Amino acid sequence: MKTLISKFFIAITALFILVGCSDEFLDEPKPTNTVSADIAFGSREGTEALISGIMRRFRGQYTSTDAAGLNSMFFARSVKGNDLIETDNWFGFDYANDNREPTYRRTTFTWNYCFYMINQANTLINGVNASTALSEGDKKELAAYGHALRGFFYHQLVMEFAPTYSADINFPAPPIYTETSSTGNPMSTVGEVYKLIVDDLTIAVDGLTEDRLGKSYINKNVANGILAQVYQVMGNWEGAKNAAIACYGGDPEAVLDAESYRSGFDDIDNVEWIWGSAQTPDQSNYYWNAPAVFIDHKGPYDATYVNRDFVALFSATDVRAYFARKSASITDMNDHRYWITNKFTFSFEGDNVIIRSPEMILIEAEAKARLGDNGGAKTLLYTLQLNRDVNAIESTNTGAALIEEILVERRKELYAECGVEWFDAKRLRRGITRTGNHRIGAAGSLTADDKKFFLKIPQAEIDANPFIEDAVNANR
Repeated sequence: MKTLISKFFIAITALFILVGCSDEFLDEPKPTNTVSADIAFGSREGTEALISGIMRRFRGQYTSTDAAGLNSMFFARSVKGNDLIETDNWFGFDYANDNREPTYRRTTFTWNYCFYMINQANTLINGVNASTALSEGDKKELAAYGHALRGFFYHQLVMEFAPTYSADINFPAPPIYTETSSTGNPMSTVGEVYKLIVDDLTIAVDGLTEDRLGKSYINKNVANGILAQVYQVMGNWEGAKNAAIACYGGDPEAVLDAESYRSGFDDIDNVEWIWGSAQTPDQSNYYWNAPAVFIDHKGPYDATYVNRDFVALFSATDVRAYFARKSASITDMNDHRYWITNKFTFSFEGDNVIIRSPEMILIEAEAKARLGDNGGAKTLLYTLQLNRDVNAIESTNTGAALIEEILVERRKELYAECGVEWFDAKRLRRGITRTGNHRIGAAGSLTADDKKFFLKIPQAEIDANPFIEDAVNANR
């Protein structure tokens, strides 16, 4: 029976991939499935055209408004925490922490999308390595690009479908594919996936240069940024520190711009943006563009509000305190609609951020604090705080208290961008307790190591893959 279902699922997956490759990336050449191998790997220009097509798939219109590429995954994480409040809208089930069952859209989209991108990365790696036309130097750099992509998306996949690294490295994790394949592989383990991720990103850092076609593309700095995030999860603090410094350059004042914080978070040319996904009016995912389309209350949805307890963390002179009352008619602070944020401006050409320099500065600060360098950590933290708030006062905390202050600063700096609150709670094996004026309060809280921090394996994958047993979700 599984063989028959497998053929059907492969056909559906192929349709997903075909539809997902229908657009061009800005003004660059066409995506993978429309570029033949002899063209794609017959020259550097051909391979860069293929890469442009792959990068276009970071955003798109797949199955619904809450399934539009990487930005949808990030925003789903953002609304799972305590800092934001989502109405009963597209991301409402994510906000309720009730969107993880095997047949649910979040589960199936995240699985299919990540594996689609991993397949694209494998196509790139294997095609480059098999090419007889590319120079050895080009092969090293272009294959490294594929390794960076694969490492990045396997990290998203293992975070979404397994407990965190420090919880159980032997827990069953998604299958590993290093070749393009239409047949399934068995489940792997969390430890095996992280080994692949680190190996991939190490190759990427070694092979890539600082040059790139634009900020939508990966270079050595971006690969280091991804590696810093991975080492954060793994608790490799020396590695996280070094990778973060290599990513942003090590000079915080050179990569911070307080004035731009209120410019709408929609411009990839911002000096603070290390990596983003670009759009133009004719190459846009339109009303699918989370977070901006949901957070900007001049947009179509009026969907996202801010917890009053989170607003209270900011001083009045902090440039990031870009909050406003939704309406003068809403006078009760217990109303979940009381506060909104103007951090994001929605437009069809608005770009999406993936990695910014403040995140790397705070990774370096956390790493230094955990390595016992309290002075170095406080200096970095204060540099960022003073840039954001002219009245900031340097911390007197040390040890655990200093680490907690850094974690709060990460929430204040990165909220709604990448799911930072969820990311930190999961990697540190902490819960998220809903407080304040939430629409869904205690029922949406998460306990430490809560199974709701990760998704179940999609039923379609279980049905299609003969190596995955029906009981795979029994302990999920």
